[in-house]
This record gives sequence, C-alpha cells and structure tokens, in this order.
Amino acid sequence: MGYRLTDDQRAIVDAAQRICDRFPLDYWLRKDREHEFPHEFFQAVAEGGWLGICMPEEYGGANLGVTEAALFLRTVASNGGAQAAASTIHMNIFGLQPVVHFGTEDQKQRWLPAFSRGETKACFAVTEPDTGLDTTKLKVVAKKQADGNYLISGKKVFISTAQVADHMLILARTTPIEEVTRHSDGLSLFYTRLDRDYVDVREIDKLGRGAVDTNELFIDNLPVSKDSLIGEEGKGLKYIFHGMNAERVFVAAEQVGIGQAALRHAVEYAKERKVFGRAIGQNQGIQHPLAHSWAELEAANHMMMAAADLYDRGEPCGPEANAAKLLASEACMRACQTAMLTHGGFGYAKEYHVERYMREAWIGYIAPVTPQLVLSNIAERKLGLPKSY
Repeated sequence: MGYRLTDDQRAIVDAAQRICDRFPLDYWLRKDREHEFPHEFFQAVAEGGWLGICMPEEYGGANLGVTEAALFLRTVASNGGAQAAASTIHMNIFGLQPVVHFGTEDQKQRWLPAFSRGETKACFAVTEPDTGLDTTKLKVVAKKQADGNYLISGKKVFISTAQVADHMLILARTTPIEEVTRHSDGLSLFYTRLDRDYVDVREIDKLGRGAVDTNELFIDNLPVSKDSLIGEEGKGLKYIFHGMNAERVFVAAEQVGIGQAALRHAVEYAKERKVFGRAIGQNQGIQHPLAHSWAELEAANHMMMAAADLYDRGEPCGPEANAAKLLASEACMRACQTAMLTHGGFGYAKEYHVERYMREAWIGYIAPVTPQLVLSNIAERKLGLPKSY
C-alpha cells in the first residue's frame, strides 16, 4: 500500500484538527482535574457528523473505512486531549459494528441513526472481575423467560463511560458452559438500556483519564427485550471477535497520537529551555532519545496503517492489528517517558501536561489486550509455535 494520504483522508485529518483547535490544553487539564466528562467535545464531534464515520450512509453514517476512522482518532489523541478525548468518542465510532454486521434491519433503523448523531451514548460491557481476558468463562447470565425476553444478572468491571451512558452493549451467557460443545458458544450479545433501577454503576478511582469514567456494574435481574438480542442466541462471542481487529487498529492510532503529542511538547521545551547558556535541545543526550521516539512512532504508525488497509480490503489482519497495537503502545510509553525526562522536574507538574500523557498512555498499553497475549498470538499465528494459553 502507499503511505501518502489521499486528498479525502487529508480532509478528514483537517476536519478533526479544526474541532480539536476549539478545545485547548487547559480544557483537557480542567476536565482531568475535575473528573468531568467532555460533553462539549463529544457534541462538537457529533455535530460534525464524525461519530458515524464507519456507519453505513443509510443509517446516518459516512460509510468510510477503518483507515479513515483511525486517522480521525489519531488526530484527536495528538492534540492534547490524549486518551480522554479518544475515549469520549471511541465507543460511538466503534461500538455498534456488531449491529451493523449482524443486526436486523429493524434494529439498525432503531439504533444506528441516533447513535451516529450522538443522541445516545453507550458503554461496552464485556469484561468481568474474575475472568480477565478468558472471555469464554464469562459469568454474567441472561436467563430466558417464558415470553422470550431475558433477565440479566452479574458483575462487569472496567466499563468506560457507564456514568454518562444510557445504553450498553453487553455480552452474557445464555447457555451454561457445561452444556455447550465449545466454550466460545452459549454467549449472547444484547444492546439494551442501562436502567439504573437494575444496574448499580460504581466508578473506579484510577491512575489516569480522569475525564472519562471507568466503572463496575452490579446487575440484578435487568429486564431485556428479546428484540435486544443481536444475531443468533449463543453466537455473541463471534460477533464481538469480528470487530476486535478494528479496535486494535483504533487503539494503535490513539497511542501513536498520544506519543506524538508528548514528543511535540518535549521538542518545544527542548528548544526553549536554556541551561548553562544554551538550549538543552542542543545536547545530544536530549536530542537522541527524542529522535529515537520519532522513529519508533513513525514505524508504529506505518504498521497501524498497514493493518487498517488489510482490514478495509477484507483480508485477514489479526496479527498485524495486534502488532500495530503492541508497537504503538510501546512507542507511546517511551515517548511519554522521554518527554517527562526532557522537562526534568517540570515534567512532574500538571501544568506542563506530559505527566497526564504518561498516565493516559498506560491504558492503551494494558487494554484491551496485554502485550504478553499479543506476543502469544503472533507467535502462534505468524511463527507457527504451539498455542501457549
């Protein structure tokens, strides 16, 4: 593939940049300090029509590819909002792809247009306290009732935006694991209202991304209509896996963006800060780590674009998407650390922003899949080594 952006892709980057220009660094610093969701930023992206960038046109979207969405998210993350800005819109851009691909026409008409316009916010409820990345062992249960509807009960954890969401995409077990041939069967996917009468949402106090909440959900007999079931009962995990490669690409794009923001701040500071009568950026001890970060971020960006291109052409891209996420998150972490060291003691001060980038970089490094599991996947799929987990 060629790595030069098309005119249309450059226009997308420019549009994202214009939105970001309306939200300066002080806005994101304030949102982080006050733990306040960036509603104004979310609304600005919605008004521009960008929440539906990957949605079909007939449901209010732009019908563009993962590549274009990744470019938008990279730009958002690189402009000071970092992971907070990306997480504000990540679910709306990515989350309802299972509905796009596996939902009924009625479901698409009912859910997607409002989602694309930003009139509804949703959270993605998959992770549970005791299962980690072993998704086949999920314990939240959806019990089918005599009328065909369901009651969902159980616990979910690390659920972003649940404080502000009015809907959730939730994976629950509809057939006991002992009764299925494969552990991946028996899990079903639902899109339903997040009804606080049946769901206790408790925020988790965490290291970074104070502007966007992370939560535990305690669900007690949440009534869910049979019309909320996406696709076939018991096939929900397959529907979730279908979109995971796209999410890996998006996370890679966001990590590249955060790294670029940190590098930009560090370079500006290195040019201005004078010690012993000259700019610290004149010293090779400062120059070389910054130059190395630039090279690592560029390499990760190329891997991200390659994986996105494979996805958009409908070709297998699991290891490539995983590799993009791995390389981008590692390059981002090193860029943020280098930026803090370049600032010296001021790197530890919130007003210089780089410590916020460092805190938020951890999210994309750990989630949605750890570096170790990515390496295991690549070892198995690309190197032909035995499965280790």
